Amino acid sequence: MNVYKSDEEVEIQRESCLLVSATITEVAKIIKPGITTLSLDEMAETFIRDNGASPSCKGYHGYPYSLCISVNEQVVHGFPGKYILKEGDIVSIDTVVYKNGFHGDHAYTFVIGETTKEILDLVRITKESLYVGIKQAVTGNRTGDIGQAIEGYTNGKHGYGVIRDFVGHGVGREMHEDPQIPNYGKQGKGKKLIENMVLAIEPMITMGSSRINILDDGWTVVSADKSPAVHFEHNVCVKKGAALILSDFSVIEAAEKANTNLNSSYY
Repeated sequence: MNVYKSDEEVEIQRESCLLVSATITEVAKIIKPGITTLSLDEMAETFIRDNGASPSCKGYHGYPYSLCISVNEQVVHGFPGKYILKEGDIVSIDTVVYKNGFHGDHAYTFVIGETTKEILDLVRITKESLYVGIKQAVTGNRTGDIGQAIEGYTNGKHGYGVIRDFVGHGVGREMHEDPQIPNYGKQGKGKKLIENMVLAIEPMITMGSSRINILDDGWTVVSADKSPAVHFEHNVCVKKGAALILSDFSVIEAAEKANTNLNSSYY
């Protein structure tokens, strides 16, 4: 499969990426203590379909929901369900939409209400590490440059656990394309980045261990030591000089700051 897009294809794919941003923004508007994670999933699926797209996650290898909602020690691929959100929860929302032949795929982590400085630092540093990695997503660099930057920032500087069992990836006509984008690596190693590759760069970071377990549902990934986990993800297009970010956190952040149930004091 050709993983390099034309400029026209990148612009079409951007629409899918921005719809993911809009979907997570809708979550940011209503998320609060006292509601179930399943109610967020149901709202998001309706929003995605009302905007002429389909939820890529639903039915993917049997995954039964439109959102992955991972709470506290859950790293990724958490099942929406009857769990009632409460003050202090860390909630990562990850979703993929398919529209006009292309997938958009990214993630954002919210903090509900008051929490500790240590948690807020973990959220802030993980989010910052995403942009540290994106700076390396330029023509001529290699996947190891992205991974080394993220690992150096989160583990090297702050001692956090970097998940190694799950990685970022190319994204386009397929939800998962080459190349794989680990959040660890060595500078100058890995696959060479070519202009107009579209990547999902997604640091998955814990306050403790990098080891994981998978729950009995076969999907939900949790930190082995039950330490809190954070997940941020952007879609970026490799370009000369500076990557082009196709997704948009600014709309999510605006809704996050407007929702008094959410803690945005980390940035």
